[in-house]
Amino acid sequence: MTCPFDRAQALEQRQRDQAITAALARARSTGPSLTHCEDCDEEIPQARRALGGMTRCVPCQSTFEKGGHR
Repeated sequence: MTCPFDRAQALEQRQRDQAITAALARARSTGPSLTHCEDCDEEIPQARRALGGMTRCVPCQSTFEKGGHR
């Protein structure tokens, strides 16, 4: 018989994995990235642009996701 704690932990892990997968699928933009941030006009690093669909630098994207505006 499986321990209730093991079942609970497995369920929690499964839910966490599903949430991460859903968030990644939702967050990925497609298409070409901008060369400069649409908010602060700083250059977006090449490694970030290579991901595709990037329109903001990391600091501006973090602020945007927290509901702030730059």
